[in-house]
Amino acid sequence: MEKKLQQSAKERLIYSRENRRSDEVRGRILVTAAALIMIAATVAITIFLGVKGLQSFFINGVSPIEFLTSRNWSLGDKSYGVLPFIFGSFAVTVLSALIAGPLGIGAAIFMTEIAPSWGKKILQPVVELLVGIPSVVYGFIGLTVLVPFIRKNFENTQGFSLLAGMIVLSIMILPTITSIAADAMASLPKSLKEGSFALGATRWQTIRKVLIPAATPTLLTAIVLGMARAFGEALAVQMVIGNVTSIPKLLTDPSATLTTIITQNMGNTTTGSVDNNVIWSMGLVLLIMSFIFILFIRYLSSRRKI
Repeated sequence: MEKKLQQSAKERLIYSRENRRSDEVRGRILVTAAALIMIAATVAITIFLGVKGLQSFFINGVSPIEFLTSRNWSLGDKSYGVLPFIFGSFAVTVLSALIAGPLGIGAAIFMTEIAPSWGKKILQPVVELLVGIPSVVYGFIGLTVLVPFIRKNFENTQGFSLLAGMIVLSIMILPTITSIAADAMASLPKSLKEGSFALGATRWQTIRKVLIPAATPTLLTAIVLGMARAFGEALAVQMVIGNVTSIPKLLTDPSATLTTIITQNMGNTTTGSVDNNVIWSMGLVLLIMSFIFILFIRYLSSRRKI
């Protein structure tokens, strides 16, 4: 009887080991397959967009220099200068980051270092709620509230302007920056704060001279991620920015971005035509800028000291 019990215990041990090994193998296969699918999708999108985007230069004879530096855009007249749209994309992205960056970091500091526990319980759902609101809702609110407000309070403007797009985008990227910045502040070692207090520093001195410098790379990463989202946003910006083909001189002047022009013209061109290939070239410019944002984020991540 004792031998049977020992044998059954030994069999159960062998069986459990075999189960663990098979689980590890299955888990490794699933994770590897997921990683390969992500890599394959990224490579496929890059190749497809690269091939389609370069056709206008190598097949249709559009000059890359004129494409990137000319201010003239008219599909009917075969003028394909995207400089105003590149300027508009960078202008609305940088300006929205200048608004949302300090606000998001300030909100993150308040949530992690100043607010009591009940305050964080209230602010966290609010931030998550803002993340979940569709972009078309932001655009519609900007169209019905912000545009009339600008038209009423500023002279020589119809309300559709770079200012409207900047404000709408800053609200859209604010939750992203706040969430990442709050995680960065919360992940700092408690020894930093305790050591600063032990040396006689106040709470504000600790935040300004110890915690923020320690989290600076991650805070910058949060801002760049928000800029990456702002740079690729289309619908909400298209509803409030004006969609003109000129470079704005004032914040209250209308403008356009690469994404708004793509969405505006993508349904009015024939597949394989020069106009259609130029739209794909604008998409390629957006992809290249996305890669630049990603490389910048990787650079900032490599500078983290903690």
